Amino acid sequence: MSNLRPQPRAGVLDIQAYVPGKSDAPGVAKVFKLSSNETPLGPSPKALAAYQAVGEHLLEYPDGAATALREAIGEAYGLDPDRIVCGAGSDDLLNLIARAFLADGDEAIHTTHGFLVYPIATRGTGAKPVVAAEKDFTADVDAILKLVTPKTKVVFIANPNNPTGTYVPFDEVRRLHRGLPGNVLLVLDAAYAEYVQRNDYEAGIELVATSENVVMCRTFSKIYGLAALRLGWMYGPKDVIDAINRIRGPFNVNAPAIAAGVAAIKDTAHVEMARAHNTKWLGWLTQEIGKLGLKVTPSVANFVLIHFPETKGKTAKDADAFLTKRGLVLRQVGAYHLPNALRMSVGSEEANHLVVAALRDFLGPPA
Repeated sequence: MSNLRPQPRAGVLDIQAYVPGKSDAPGVAKVFKLSSNETPLGPSPKALAAYQAVGEHLLEYPDGAATALREAIGEAYGLDPDRIVCGAGSDDLLNLIARAFLADGDEAIHTTHGFLVYPIATRGTGAKPVVAAEKDFTADVDAILKLVTPKTKVVFIANPNNPTGTYVPFDEVRRLHRGLPGNVLLVLDAAYAEYVQRNDYEAGIELVATSENVVMCRTFSKIYGLAALRLGWMYGPKDVIDAINRIRGPFNVNAPAIAAGVAAIKDTAHVEMARAHNTKWLGWLTQEIGKLGLKVTPSVANFVLIHFPETKGKTAKDADAFLTKRGLVLRQVGAYHLPNALRMSVGSEEANHLVVAALRDFLGPPA
């Protein structure tokens, strides 16, 4: 009977569909959504104004090349706009990379707790996702290199990584690149790069500029607060950018997103304010949650990974239910092979204090 209806290509039905973080708490008047790593400061007022101004021109197609946005990004980072391509969020670009560089029988490597889009994009092309073990919830360069075979065509690495918040020092990223064959594309997913405050971290711009097989993906969804608009960009070698431009949708970025993105990247004061807020409360949350006896994986991003015991009544699932009843919505990360953890976005001052107080109540007095 199966031959009597259309069948998806091999691998598609093996995909576990991506499930976003929940956003509601039924029956609770005030909800704090801390499940999707959104900035509590919201977007730049200048970005909001630019977005609204486009409302008078909704009958017109956007610039298919997103020229103004690419030029604004180029100016902000000192990059050649011709080596930049924009997309409907970095997810769009990750899928385009897979479509352009993977085929049936190929392999793409990602790490144990890497972003869920990597295996989804890989399987969607008929290629095989290969999982490299991590060390202390961090990508392990040696483990990745050991898995490289003639079938390997792409290596995905999120730096910093979601949902762990860990990062790979750039010397290690360079070592990874040196160990890869020239025909393997190294994808540096730097969605949280703007938050990192470490001297040994780089997002990858210089490596991309001097290599033929490295790209860097970025997003406007996090520190810029434009998640609803789905806006991302990629910097890469001209040949890679040319390939992506040949298969992307002709108008894959909408006009309001382009306008808001241009205004957002130019409002450096708003970005600095968001970064300062995150730096303050990331440290505070790590310290205060640790005082409760819970392990927090050291994070350089805008979220923390909180580990819970397997004790009945004190598990991550139990904690999630308890917090949700108080309107505090965190992210279960079982799909990331972390069933005993919850990921919490750095929220407003009020939200952060409420979560710590709720966790204290949940755990009860020390034994």
